[in-house]
Amino acid sequence: MRGMLSPSLMCADVLNLQSELTALDDLGVNYIHLDFMDNHFVPNLTLSTEMIKATKSVLRHMKRDIHILAYHPERYFDGMDIGQGDIVSVHYEACDNLGEVLDEIRRRGASPSIAISPDTKPEVLLDWLDRIDMVLVMTVYPGFAGRPIVEGSLEKLAAVRRLIDDSGYKLLLEVDGHVSWELCAQMRACGADLFVAGSSSLYQKGLALEEAVARMTELVK
Repeated sequence: MRGMLSPSLMCADVLNLQSELTALDDLGVNYIHLDFMDNHFVPNLTLSTEMIKATKSVLRHMKRDIHILAYHPERYFDGMDIGQGDIVSVHYEACDNLGEVLDEIRRRGASPSIAISPDTKPEVLLDWLDRIDMVLVMTVYPGFAGRPIVEGSLEKLAAVRRLIDDSGYKLLLEVDGHVSWELCAQMRACGADLFVAGSSSLYQKGLALEEAVARMTELVK
């Protein structure tokens, strides 16, 4: 499988979000990464449920890669219009009833995913691999763009890849956090399939979006 991109909309030009979505769609990008934060699980607010819902009417080929960084994520599913084709990542640490949340994502026709923060051990995934389609590994502490990679993150990414492969399940592995020009090829070598591209790569100032997409696609192929 070739590596795939999931540009982070929270890093895009906030005054031109629709045109940026259209441009990425035209460039053949696979997914758009949509972060929702509640200012409780992480100390920030980003895209609203209304904005995430609105992207559905704009996208033609790209799929929504929705990352909910909030406690009780299921309360936001209706507002985001979660449905067919979406990937929905919820944090292991943020769910009191993780199994029910994953089942509800599946019931809506979307693909359930578990996100783990830097301090969460990969072993917590073992009981859930048969209930999900993807694992999202945070390589920075979540909440803000532009943070440095946490020490040991590449080793953890590789460990999660081994854990998935040893289980026999065919799951995607997504990496989110400081996916830079310098590190994305190493992340690919560690087994990542899907790359959240943000301020350290795709959205660097002075770089045309078309050039950035082509460059990153080549690095993670």
